[in-house]
Amino acid sequence: MSWSTEEFVPPDPERVDPAVLTALLARYGWERRGGAPGRYTRWTPPGETAVTGGHRNTSTSLLVPENRGSGAYADYADLLGEALTALARSAAPSAREVLIALTFPGDEIRWRRDTPLVAEAVPWTADAQLRSAARAMLMAAARAERGSAGYFGERHGRYASAFLEQVLVGPSPSGRMLTAFVPVPAGRGPVTTLLRALQATRDAVDYQRATGGMEAFQAAVGLGVCHELTDALVRLVRGTEGAEVALAWLPATSPPEGFAARPEPIEFSPGDLPALEAAGALYVRDEPSVEVRVTGTVVRLRRPRPSGGGTVRLRVLAGADVRQVRVRLDEAAYRIAVHAHLVGLPVRVSGRLESVSGFRAIVGPTGVTPVHVDEAERDRLLKSLHGGVDTFEDACGGDRISPSDD
Repeated sequence: MSWSTEEFVPPDPERVDPAVLTALLARYGWERRGGAPGRYTRWTPPGETAVTGGHRNTSTSLLVPENRGSGAYADYADLLGEALTALARSAAPSAREVLIALTFPGDEIRWRRDTPLVAEAVPWTADAQLRSAARAMLMAAARAERGSAGYFGERHGRYASAFLEQVLVGPSPSGRMLTAFVPVPAGRGPVTTLLRALQATRDAVDYQRATGGMEAFQAAVGLGVCHELTDALVRLVRGTEGAEVALAWLPATSPPEGFAARPEPIEFSPGDLPALEAAGALYVRDEPSVEVRVTGTVVRLRRPRPSGGGTVRLRVLAGADVRQVRVRLDEAAYRIAVHAHLVGLPVRVSGRLESVSGFRAIVGPTGVTPVHVDEAERDRLLKSLHGGVDTFEDACGGDRISPSDD
């Protein structure tokens, strides 16, 4: 989800903890300018202070009462409300992010890219690349939170997409920085997985650049590092002078066990790209093969000669956590696949699922068999059949599949 760029309505002051507000102001670079201890603090945004004639001038100044129940102010809620209204009207970019964090409490993930500017602006493609990299990184973290793997492909895709629906994205006026707000506690698992995986990736890159070895990347799989994460980092860094990812916990909660209260930002540079690209290729190449029994619809057919075997592509309905697979078939199995394609029936095939040149393939296929659908769907499909019905029906086994399985 993206935050609206329309006028922001400040949150209800009765629901705002002043300690959380001051913590967020400090996080986003606002400066404390005195106040009365135990009663209130005064804050100014970064870059909006100047000294003229011995006096400090500011365009925005927030007075934040410190203690809700201290009795220092009878109009406590009014004073806090005035501070929130001033924050909503502030022109400082950080003011909007403070208000988002107050309204939508969650852990924060911030991506920053040092992209070369053109007349104080970044190219449209650079902003799109930032958002694409950030999305891919969150998807990778959500997948890795479900279980470690060097290459996920389509595995845990629904879970990752559902996680992403909960994440709020703040405004990105510069095109060089993006902030995501992840709800707590629902999204803390993927966030901690991401932080641990980024730290492990940084260590593995340093090891590879120092020794030339990839052992650290292989060991880092158990910490959440995967092809999808290294690919996201390549997107983030390419075309920049450097990039970093920083995480900050929700101020109203304690940091997760085993993590620092203020994690250090993880930085990557263009010099890291060869190691990241090599790791991504390694994870795809070393993906273990598994025995599968896949049901899928034939979406592509190809053979080099009018007779003999050929290659088919299946859109997977069941049996493997991938979207499509290639299968090289002998002449008899290829003919069955052709007829299945003509009538729109799925086929079932067993074999060993491997990664071949970055694409999933079933090696050593056996038992290529059309799968029946229910009668209504069968009648509709048979209307498109142009010959070969009897031969095709003879090849069909007793297996059936309902259209609802698609």
